[in-house]
Amino acid sequence: MFRSAAIATAALALLAAPAHAQTKDAEPATRAANEAIAKSLPLADRADFDDAKRGLVAALPDGLIAGAAGAPPVWNLKPYDFLKGDQPSATVNPSLWRQAQLNLASGLFQVADRVYQVRGLDIANITIVEGDTGLIITDCTLTVQTAKAALDLYYQHRPKKPVVALIYTHSHVDHFGGARGLISEADAAAGKVKVIAPDGFMEHAVAENVIAGNAMSRRAQFQFGTPLPVSDKGQVDAGLGKALANGTISLIPPNDTIKQTYETRTIDGVEIEFRLAPDSEAPSEMISYYPQFKVLNMAEDTTHTLHNLYTLRGAAIRDGRLWSKYIGEAIDRYGDRTEVVIAQHNWPVWGRDRVVNYLKKQRDLYKFIHDQTVHLLNQGLTPTEIAEQLKLPPSLAGEFAGRGYYGTVSHNAKAVYQFYLGWYDANPADLNPLPRAEEAKKEIDYMGGAAAVLGKARDDYKAGQYRWVATVTSKLVFADPSNKEARALGADALEQLGYQSEASTWRNAYLLGAQELRNGLIKTDAATSNPDLLKGVSIDLAFDFLAVRLNAAKAEGKHIVVNWTFTDPKQTYTMNLENSALTHVAGKLSDNADVSVTLNRATFDAISLKQRSFLGAVATGDLWITGNPLKLRELFGMFDEFSPNFEVIEPVKAKAE
Repeated sequence: MFRSAAIATAALALLAAPAHAQTKDAEPATRAANEAIAKSLPLADRADFDDAKRGLVAALPDGLIAGAAGAPPVWNLKPYDFLKGDQPSATVNPSLWRQAQLNLASGLFQVADRVYQVRGLDIANITIVEGDTGLIITDCTLTVQTAKAALDLYYQHRPKKPVVALIYTHSHVDHFGGARGLISEADAAAGKVKVIAPDGFMEHAVAENVIAGNAMSRRAQFQFGTPLPVSDKGQVDAGLGKALANGTISLIPPNDTIKQTYETRTIDGVEIEFRLAPDSEAPSEMISYYPQFKVLNMAEDTTHTLHNLYTLRGAAIRDGRLWSKYIGEAIDRYGDRTEVVIAQHNWPVWGRDRVVNYLKKQRDLYKFIHDQTVHLLNQGLTPTEIAEQLKLPPSLAGEFAGRGYYGTVSHNAKAVYQFYLGWYDANPADLNPLPRAEEAKKEIDYMGGAAAVLGKARDDYKAGQYRWVATVTSKLVFADPSNKEARALGADALEQLGYQSEASTWRNAYLLGAQELRNGLIKTDAATSNPDLLKGVSIDLAFDFLAVRLNAAKAEGKHIVVNWTFTDPKQTYTMNLENSALTHVAGKLSDNADVSVTLNRATFDAISLKQRSFLGAVATGDLWITGNPLKLRELFGMFDEFSPNFEVIEPVKAKAE
């Protein structure tokens, strides 16, 4: 239901990922491609390595955060020891190998006087500023356990001051999920701890992946490579950090919201200027500047990688033009008075000149991709043509912080096209194509049949034409999922593409595709709801999610009206099933309802989490039903449960009714 479920599912899969003997070595064409990358980049430049290690106070002991008794570790860097070798493996793009080595830096680091970061205990960072009497913490990692471990590590080496403020930079779960590891909800509710967030935080923190959350959960496995084993032939990095931690996700609502473009707060003697940056890397995001320490925190708007304008797990397209503008304004406002720039991923940059140069390159990176994509689409080029043609200028391509370890120029260019023009390329032949499986059968037939296609594909594989081989074998698999030869050759091609990929996200997707072609889908029973996040979902959005679960065939010809009265909060809704569509209207009750339900929000949440049933709540007096209760039962019998185990690299199997 939530992005938290998507990432939690992915994290669990990573720890349980089996090693498969079927993986193969790098082919000569892959070795040659990776050697060419190594020669094209200044891999001997160690400045980033110096920055990543600078200010180390203490490393995470053994690189490990233990789990509960009998459970796998929450965090474990030991499997990544293979990255400590000086020479990259032939099965890893040497540029990605470098990024993966840098993201191994783990522990407590001093950034400036009274400013610390805990990095490498999760995919995201925790920033700690020492106030006069307590700690001001920015972001809290993905899980409660990693956040607590980060604070414990800090306390082992610094005075044990209480947390007086928690700042959320933006609405993505890897930045708020660990909140309960740092503070209690009671202290936040009482105002004992300030919890500060940008405008719109709660809405976007829970809403981004509610409606399409199940699909995002499955797709996130490909983005993060979580069902893959950690190895030089498997998962090596996540671009923004090492990987996803495995633990409990929480959310403590903010009690102080930044609403104006610029707002200043003085917290425990520390002045902080906040700058809202909505619809950049997240729909609700803000950067912050600490004049006392000359520290600029760019949240996730600048990191040591090209970021996503489109994220492969699926989400709304981000506006590269606006993103660039925010970075430019930060340079103008803070550049001449910033000595260190930090972010909530990767490592800092020190020195005023270096800071400004880094920010300028980040600014121009997103503006170039935006402007030149629009330039080409206005000449009639389509997304795939633009992605193939668009190349960064040498001044940007030569910057490691602009390399595509997480986002890529290719899929970001396609994102810009989609932002302006949508999915349709204007060619009428592409307006209403056949479904994938049906199209694949026709294509294979036109090509002379599966045997002929396989013969040609094997020749292309030997010639190193892995992109085309992956495409054509996918057609074979969609035409006939039982074609073992096509699956095997397709897996081999995807694997070589993964070995060549500079982007961790592309590598992960290719290698997971190869694994599933060879071994099938690793199924998960991960929960799809989280109690803390569910509390943040509006009733309106919860009803909308019920509507997308409606099985239209079961609802055909049915008309049911339900009145909902919530006693806490005091809200009323009329829900209407008609024409196989479920709608609702807030603030009114129907005089012609088939059934009326009265309950409080806590009971509704418990039923949504399957902790309670309708009948059980009636029996305890927490829910009242008037009218025909069988109508309510009939309605809820029409809702499907989404499985996170749907097929991606072959046709989705028909669901048995």
